[in-house]
Amino acid sequence: MRDILEKAIETHSLNKTEIIGLLNSRTDAGDLFAAADLVRRKFVGADVHLRGLIEFSNICKNNCLYCGLRRDNKALERYRIDKNTILALAKHAKSMGLKTVVLQSGEDVYFDIPKMTEIIAGIKSFGLALTLSTGEKSFREYEAYRKAGADRFLIRIETTDKKLYEENDPGMSWERRVQCMRDLKKLGYELGSGCLVGLPGQTTESLADDILFFKDMSCDMIGIGPFIPHPQTPLKNAAAGSLETALKVMAITRLLLPDINIPATTAMETLAPDGQIRALQAGANVIMPNITLTQFRQYYQLYPGKTTTGYTPDQSLQKVRDKIASIGRTIGQDAGQSKKWLKEHNNQ
Repeated sequence: MRDILEKAIETHSLNKTEIIGLLNSRTDAGDLFAAADLVRRKFVGADVHLRGLIEFSNICKNNCLYCGLRRDNKALERYRIDKNTILALAKHAKSMGLKTVVLQSGEDVYFDIPKMTEIIAGIKSFGLALTLSTGEKSFREYEAYRKAGADRFLIRIETTDKKLYEENDPGMSWERRVQCMRDLKKLGYELGSGCLVGLPGQTTESLADDILFFKDMSCDMIGIGPFIPHPQTPLKNAAAGSLETALKVMAITRLLLPDINIPATTAMETLAPDGQIRALQAGANVIMPNITLTQFRQYYQLYPGKTTTGYTPDQSLQKVRDKIASIGRTIGQDAGQSKKWLKEHNNQ
């Protein structure tokens, strides 16, 4: 294991067998996490970049088996936040010192090109960086969003196991998902992706494939989250994913993609009170404080038990700041663009 870690630190390249070895190792994962932390310090520094998360619609046309927003969840109260409220939240984010806003939603067809580009242009007028996480769109839609000012797009692959993907995402195509990622790269977005760790039927081999896929796709940001079963989904009785395994996947991703952005996800905090701190100490350098209005948060149920549900935007931000200070890290004072993306685009 030590030889593999030394290779990863020096070359940022591992083969599938070596990745599987790290994931399956039964020895203390502390050396792996320390190696990822070392690479994080060297390539992206001590700053933790904050992204203000606005969950602006929980309406979704899809029916993914693992997601609480799935179309067939009739127990969920649905909502959309109107344009003026979204812009007010973004403006408040700026007043709180945030430099980036993330607009996240289910795949809600109500938000067409005219509506979305108007929202994007409004947010950009505040001088904020903008990440979108709204799912699969046509090239024309992605292009319109980019022209309106969107900087980044997060579209998680969830799993590179095509059979597992299509079993869990009925009516969707793995190839279509990948094509969306290629379109976003072509348009010059900072490309974000990620995976669920612990889906029923998932293997260590497929997790290794996920990590190699992120490297092959030259992603600029990767979010790793443990699977957490939702009671209103077909996977309600499945076992939750392992935080330790999710941290391992995240740490190896940092070793192989040293200069990308990696968030300490809320799902990790849901499984353990110190989940985000552990992630920050194992390669992560981003946190996304939730700045959605409190009245809506309880209805954005990707999974149950989210730790930020009852807080106001200001309370969420303060809790994140306290967390970062508790481990001696600093808050980034710029928009936190991917260093990998900047290097690639400055060389063009």
